[in-house]
Amino acid sequence: MTDRTTAPTVLIVDDETGILQTLEILLRAEGFIPHVAQGGKAALERIPALSPDIVLSDVRMPQVTGVEVLAAAKAHDPEVPVILMTAQATLQTAMQAVNEGAFYYIQKPFRNDEMLAILRRAAEHRQLRAENSSLKKEIKRRERRTAGAPIGNNRSWLEVLRLAEAVAPTDSTVLVTGESGTGKEVVARYIHDLSNRSEASFNSINCGALPEGLLESELFGHVKGSFTGAVKDKEGLFTAAGGGTFFLDEIGETTPATQVKLLRVLQHREVIPVGATDPIPIDTRIIAATNRDLEEEIKRGAFRRDLFYRLNVIAVHLPPLRDRVDDILLLAESFLQRSAELRGEEPKRLADDAAGALQAYQWPGNVRELENALERAVILSGGTTIGVAALPGRVTERRSEPLVAERSTPNPTLETIEKAYILWVLQSEAGNKTRAAEVLGIDPSTLHRKLARYEVDA
Repeated sequence: MTDRTTAPTVLIVDDETGILQTLEILLRAEGFIPHVAQGGKAALERIPALSPDIVLSDVRMPQVTGVEVLAAAKAHDPEVPVILMTAQATLQTAMQAVNEGAFYYIQKPFRNDEMLAILRRAAEHRQLRAENSSLKKEIKRRERRTAGAPIGNNRSWLEVLRLAEAVAPTDSTVLVTGESGTGKEVVARYIHDLSNRSEASFNSINCGALPEGLLESELFGHVKGSFTGAVKDKEGLFTAAGGGTFFLDEIGETTPATQVKLLRVLQHREVIPVGATDPIPIDTRIIAATNRDLEEEIKRGAFRRDLFYRLNVIAVHLPPLRDRVDDILLLAESFLQRSAELRGEEPKRLADDAAGALQAYQWPGNVRELENALERAVILSGGTTIGVAALPGRVTERRSEPLVAERSTPNPTLETIEKAYILWVLQSEAGNKTRAAEVLGIDPSTLHRKLARYEVDA
């Protein structure tokens, strides 16, 4: 379909050269953009490439009839108005044309003013249908924006949302960074919902949750017999996400070998399934996320610099919850409301002491830790009010240690801090690795690998 601000294009279909020339001259003089096809067969070849706004076709033609042209035009674009004309009009053919979806049925010979009036009505009809479709899409987009918008009024958070809204209509690759639990997938879905791909699927995968071989098979697909257990061809997620958005979470957990293949995807927009040789083109918007400092990973030789630059077209950094204290109660209210809806109950409210404890806590696990803490509190609190006693001990305990020591101490490495934090969360969750992984915002298999790397027996 052409831009509605330009004159409508009309494909004129007839097997008589004189009719084609006459109509072409008439339509061009009245501001239309005419294109001609001599015969139905030529029309079938022109419709896909031209995507006309209106089709004007004779009915009785050799090889391919006007009714077949009508069916092909509607198959290509269900909204296109098709006007059929014939010198031998019968009630039966007129009814068939209408049943097949013809906009109008006109008998030859016709008056020029009669034909032009029909064409103008068809153009207006097309214009109204296009505006209606555009309005419906905008309403859906606004509904998604309202319903799916990440929650928060903090200034830094609103800047994140403004950036997400600005980049959403484009197809640019986005890299979302931030600590575990800050809502990277929520922001990725928000970008998708506001994009031109919102009607298509949003697919995601946690790159740190699968071993290398299985991850590559999931991402790129595989062909039958490419490895033990490959009993049939498998479509990869990049291909399955065609027309939509593919979210690569924990991209920093990928191995160098997988990074090479991801670089090819971003450079050439194609994938090669495991065991195959021929590339498959893809049409997928890519959003990646990581809680790692990829520039530090590059220095360590753990992440490819060229892949980083391909991913980092638009960088969206999410602030930790401790920097969004003014959003904590707003988020808590939202979680309590959602929990109540799932349970079919009235939402519980926070007592003043519980609200104060939530705002005073540093939330190392960020929004995910807040949600888990409130889920626990809803279960443990008997009445309609959540008191401070229902909150986890780590949230309510007072720490007397100063945040910064007066004496100078060596700065710990990132690995030391990560190890200490993982052990602290494990202790807070009484050694429950599954719950600890949830708070940390990582897959349980990733937690097991980290514990093995630190030589820790949990």
